[in-house]
Amino acid sequence: MSQRRETIEHDTRSAGPRTARPPRRIVEVDALRGFALCGIFLANVLVMAGLDGQRGGGPHTSGVDQVAHWLVTMFVQTKFYLLFSFLFGYSFTLQTASAERDGAAFAPRMLRRLGALFVLGVLHAVLLYPGDILTTYAVLGLILFAARSADPGRMWRAALWVYGVVAGLYLLLGAAVALVDTGDEDTALAAEAAELAAAYRGGAGEVVRANIGALPDVLAGLFMMGGMVVAAFLAGFVAGKRGLLTAVRDRADWLRRTLVLGLAAGLPGGALMAAGTVGPLDARWEIPLFLVGMLTAPALSAAYASGLLLWFTTPRGARFAARLAPAGRMALTNYLAQSLVMALVFTGYGAALHGRVGAAAAMAGALLFYGCQLAASARLMSRHRLGPVETLLRAVTLWRRPSGTAS
Repeated sequence: MSQRRETIEHDTRSAGPRTARPPRRIVEVDALRGFALCGIFLANVLVMAGLDGQRGGGPHTSGVDQVAHWLVTMFVQTKFYLLFSFLFGYSFTLQTASAERDGAAFAPRMLRRLGALFVLGVLHAVLLYPGDILTTYAVLGLILFAARSADPGRMWRAALWVYGVVAGLYLLLGAAVALVDTGDEDTALAAEAAELAAAYRGGAGEVVRANIGALPDVLAGLFMMGGMVVAAFLAGFVAGKRGLLTAVRDRADWLRRTLVLGLAAGLPGGALMAAGTVGPLDARWEIPLFLVGMLTAPALSAAYASGLLLWFTTPRGARFAARLAPAGRMALTNYLAQSLVMALVFTGYGAALHGRVGAAAAMAGALLFYGCQLAASARLMSRHRLGPVETLLRAVTLWRRPSGTAS
């Protein structure tokens, strides 16, 4: 009997990673990613509809539009990309574990993965949506790659230092802007918005040229938000190393404290951001209060994650997590599909409704499509382990055809 057991163990080891049992998906992580996907869509649709940065929501504004724009700015804008960034850092640890299970070198895998994300991001930004996050993740992911061997405690301290430096810069910039008269600048921004609307309502060539023309602004945004993204990457990596998103019931007290503190700091900051960006405060406070909102956004992002993780431990919350998780498993496919639909609705690729709809209609359409994505993702993930784009990305990562295992 002992000889038979030894033979079985030897055969199992010799079979290698291809016959190993696939790791169990962490439903909570997938569900959080699916939740973040919805928030990113709501923020992006304002941009593609031509409403972002327009006080009062643009020319086609009703009271409902004003409320919708205000609420999205307060609760969504800048909060969900940080949650997504945190999950990117968390997933970095899953990629590390996957390479260890397969007995493969991690560095070539991750560099190929980041390179593929960069290429996808450039194509996405040029053809569909200039506010792409994939290129940002690919470039800033190199920082996480370089620091991957650091002690989790040191990485957490580095995340706090990065946040502190960025916070100081934001406060200095906000104070400087508050002292400057922006009247001429507002006129120039209005002219740029009108020019962009005309381009997006034109043909496909004009849309692509407009997207390419927006790339310098995207780079400026990368400079502005890059520090926050890196801090979220590092925090997510630490959470992954310490398994903070698993065994949630054992961390309930810590999550409740995070939820309360996050709401206490994040909600006032979000309200100030909305008041300065959408109204009713004077336009001179738009940028300073937007920066205040960015500083407090991590607190609200942490509150969202903590509250959801706590809810997922209840029967009703577990059912909700099960509905969100399939969309999170194929988040990249869904993210690109959202941009494609937005391009077809708001640009000359299709209906060319850029600047012609209010915030409420844009939000309603986004939520409706997101509901369709939840249903389609559940159906697809019941038959496959990976979404279409995820399959392509994994093939590049492994440099071979995926065997069906997900990480």
